[in-house]
Amino acid sequence: MLVDDRLGPQLPLALRAPADQRLERYLRAPSGLLEQLQALASGDMVDALYLQGTGAAGKTHLLLGGCALATALGKQAAYLSLANVRGRLREAAEGLDGDLIALDDIDAIAGHRDDEVALFDLHNRLRDAGRSVLYAASMAPDALPLLLPDLRSRLAQCTRWTLPVLDDDARAELLRQRAAARGLDFDDAALDWMLRRCSRDLGTLTALFERLDRASLAAQRRLTVPFLRQVLGAD
Repeated sequence: MLVDDRLGPQLPLALRAPADQRLERYLRAPSGLLEQLQALASGDMVDALYLQGTGAAGKTHLLLGGCALATALGKQAAYLSLANVRGRLREAAEGLDGDLIALDDIDAIAGHRDDEVALFDLHNRLRDAGRSVLYAASMAPDALPLLLPDLRSRLAQCTRWTLPVLDDDARAELLRQRAAARGLDFDDAALDWMLRRCSRDLGTLTALFERLDRASLAAQRRLTVPFLRQVLGAD
């Protein structure tokens, strides 16, 4: 399950997690990481993992991929972005349960004492219940501007993985992979143009690709440089 950002009813994972964001489609993972995530999702291992990396590292991809795999294996999974519930994490955490809990954007609540206490209490509750937890943040626990030392200590005890930033070759491979999965013809010149002129942030590139996918389908056009210029409004 993915928790609704408005704290309303929970929504089925399939409605919110794109098929592109699966563990097997994550590129350049550190050796052993995907195997550990698969063990966590399947229930073969119970642990708390902490993924750290920049916005271009694909942290959300791995969290959603882990939840998707757990769900496919008949487990209960929940994903929550703390950036969407800042100031009301305790309310969002009520009833949050499952075999695998994925908590994204931990840095968003750093410095907000009430949220930090709520996360500390949630961590302890999930640990005592024998649940597996996936955390993601842009930096290590020691570097987060947390007010609560006990929360920092709990996060520092997690198994930690540092995710590399994808280089241009890996970004190109990722976009080709997603285009091929959707039956899109992504011209090499257009791909090179997009990587040179658009933001290299993975989230931004993904959003642009989704926009191009919809436009290509509506216009029945290949992804070429003229078409990208038309859709993205670039010179």
